[in-house]
Amino acid sequence: MMQAVKAKKHLGQHFLKDTNIAENIVSALSTVYPTGAILEVGPGMGVLTKYLLDFGSNTTWAAEVDAESIAYLSATYPQLKDRLIFESFLDLNLSEKFPESVAVIGNFPYNISSQIVFHVLDHKNHVPFLVGMFQKEVAERIGAKPRSKAYGIITVITQAFYDVEYLFTVNEDVFIPPPKVKSGVIRMTRIATELPCDEILFKKIIKTAFNQRRKKLRNAIAVFGLSDADLGRFATQRAEELSVADYFELTHLIASKSQK
Repeated sequence: MMQAVKAKKHLGQHFLKDTNIAENIVSALSTVYPTGAILEVGPGMGVLTKYLLDFGSNTTWAAEVDAESIAYLSATYPQLKDRLIFESFLDLNLSEKFPESVAVIGNFPYNISSQIVFHVLDHKNHVPFLVGMFQKEVAERIGAKPRSKAYGIITVITQAFYDVEYLFTVNEDVFIPPPKVKSGVIRMTRIATELPCDEILFKKIIKTAFNQRRKKLRNAIAVFGLSDADLGRFATQRAEELSVADYFELTHLIASKSQK
């Protein structure tokens, strides 16, 4: 029997040991995505992998950067074969590797969890679902509502393309080693691959607005050169008060004014 993998702090590894939670995470994906390729990010010792293989033995892939974990997974789950990828998820071109579609799942390393979401957004046309465990604060931020402190750049950009559901909270004691914070599991379901406005300008406006989130938009996005009259109701609002739909409207407004 293979020796257990030692969790490595520099990789942000906290191995889930509760099989009921693992089964619930996999079920959150399998109930909405019964067929198709699945990519697990950072499988570690394979607690999720076991359940993923139960329902998708020929379609489950795994990306792992830890050589010790790769050796363990190869020996424990030989059925993965060449679908066990010794490479960082962040370096994978999902659109090329999975030209049809791939769902992303994992107990994500805390130190790159936001980067994982942004990488999925870069390949949104090919990723219909994401189910992941994050640091609770990050999970809440991704699924936040307007007018809350958690509402920010990653919230608006993610929710422009995905419906986000916060599924459940996970306590510290079900991991080896236990993290210092609680975790949260979310499910992202794609609702759009193209926006009803210019995507590059949309992202630029959001980042500009939230970089000075305490200021009213007339000041926070002054770089775009719009007067109060141009901005209308947006002039006296702050970044966190606008819904995703409001940001679409604001993008249209700024685009139309810049063309004059």
